[in-house]
Amino acid sequence: MKNYSIIFVFILVCIFSQRVQSQDKIFIPMDLSQSDHLKSYGITFRALEKGYKADWLLNYRGGSFLIDFSEEVARECLIEGVKFEKISGASAISIYSEVQNEDNNMDVIRLEKAPKIAVYVPPGFQPWDDAVTLALEYAKVPYDKIWNDEILRGELSKYDWLHLHHEDFTGQYGKFYASFSNAQWYIEQQMLYEKNAAKNGFKKVSEMMKEVARIIKSYIGNGGFLFAMCSATDSYDIALAAENIDICATIYDGDAADPDAQSKLDFSKTLAFTNFRLEMNPYIYEYSDIDIQPTEIGNMENDYFTLFDFSAKYDPVPTMLTQSHTNVIRGFMGQTTMFRKELIKSSVILLAERQNTNQVRYIHGNFGRGTFTFYAGHDPEDYQHAVGDPPTDLNLYKNSPGYRLILNNILFPAATKKKQKT
Repeated sequence: MKNYSIIFVFILVCIFSQRVQSQDKIFIPMDLSQSDHLKSYGITFRALEKGYKADWLLNYRGGSFLIDFSEEVARECLIEGVKFEKISGASAISIYSEVQNEDNNMDVIRLEKAPKIAVYVPPGFQPWDDAVTLALEYAKVPYDKIWNDEILRGELSKYDWLHLHHEDFTGQYGKFYASFSNAQWYIEQQMLYEKNAAKNGFKKVSEMMKEVARIIKSYIGNGGFLFAMCSATDSYDIALAAENIDICATIYDGDAADPDAQSKLDFSKTLAFTNFRLEMNPYIYEYSDIDIQPTEIGNMENDYFTLFDFSAKYDPVPTMLTQSHTNVIRGFMGQTTMFRKELIKSSVILLAERQNTNQVRYIHGNFGRGTFTFYAGHDPEDYQHAVGDPPTDLNLYKNSPGYRLILNNILFPAATKKKQKT
């Protein structure tokens, strides 16, 4: 009988030990103590892919992460140079209690499943052509490359999250004609797009791009998450507003633009912008007055933007999208550098702006069952990136707050739906 008691106690001890072990967590701080903010997102993303549960602690030490403990994840943190702590279940409960206290502007968001990611890129694309793919490659977040063919074939439904390259959805080849029409890369790009349009049954590149824009809009309406940067933001909305209008000059599509194009724009079809004026001169490197001009920015040394504060418990979505270890971030230019505030629809949430100006950097909105987020500028760590410039080495910018905003967007779709109150 005594032996049975010993065995029973031993079993109870083993069960209790397993429960305590199962309560252990990996805590990844995201404040200034973190050695590599960008790879921290990759660690969390891959943990979700492997079936581990993770929590995003909004506004707690810079938006930190708690992941179910495993030797596998801990080892990966060590390999990738990500600071972490193994904490007990009791310590985790203490953190949860602090974060969920009604007196603190914090909250816990459960991350359930890693989203399937698609990046829209043309053939010949290199990862350093786009800040988002640079971030994904550095953080080791898996993604698929898609282009017009895949979208026109209806393959967007395979993906939860879509990033748009610094693309021109108006069919004007970025309006680079005046500066680069004789450059080999420009000539090859035009030939590539014209061949692709013909292959897909379109007479003009602009017609194909408008159809691609419509399909993407339907994808968002059906629950997709869109994240766009640089010229893929305003050129996309312009393509939607000009759905049945020719806004391309002869040098772009072989025939003249509609002289009444401006008056025929339908702003009800756009996602983010309204009442903008087109730049119809084909030799001017600009699509419309949505974009803020360099002369309006002034001295680059004074170019900073500020993240807005949101209520973590009542506005979790914009709170997720603005998690950072600093709320003031260095500005950066692009084909589209910033958005003119007065041309943004009232339904759109402003996430970051240049204080005391009409210059907005970062916005978010809903359409149907999905969302869109637009982030102006090309590369958060290259103030004025030019065609042919060398790629940014993110090993030198492991703690970039500007790149953190990009990576916030890849975890946002993983959040438990019931916690998304906006």
